[in-house]
Amino acid sequence: MELNELLEKNRERLRKFVSLRLDARIAPRADASDVIQEAFVEAARRFHELQAQPDTPPYVWLRFLVGQKVAQFHQKHLAVAARDPRREVRIDAPLHCPPALSSVMAIQLLDRGVSPSAIAQQTELRATLEMALDAMEEVDREIIALRHFELLDNREAAAVLDISPEAAYKRYVRALKRLKEIMPQS
Repeated sequence: MELNELLEKNRERLRKFVSLRLDARIAPRADASDVIQEAFVEAARRFHELQAQPDTPPYVWLRFLVGQKVAQFHQKHLAVAARDPRREVRIDAPLHCPPALSSVMAIQLLDRGVSPSAIAQQTELRATLEMALDAMEEVDREIIALRHFELLDNREAAAVLDISPEAAYKRYVRALKRLKEIMPQS
């Protein structure tokens, strides 16, 4: 597959990926398009790496490069957060990008209401869902983000997490079960 075709085919998936991970405080200075554009320049420079790894799913390779750019944007625009030890990531960690933000996931999991009472219910439910997502382990939130928002299949999610497709499927099912258990019953 040609690089331009690969980039255009995956642009919207990558936009969703960035929207889940880009800190809102960066919005006045940069947005998903800026991150993706810089990643595409990097992809053009490093395309030979993908061609040398025929077993790597092309989207996973692009996602990796975009994830690096998200991390660079965070470092550049949120210098204080870059020094926060809670945000440090091991170099050999499988998730080479910032984690999905619970607040963004909560908003995207809920449909928008139109009446004032529906908006109030949505706001309350969103806060509850965000707290439930925050209470989950990062790997559980990540597998939900990979499968539900980024629409990765088991093979792609497994490649991102550096686990088998079977393990990725089981992890996804367990994470959904945990989220259901954490959420208060209505």
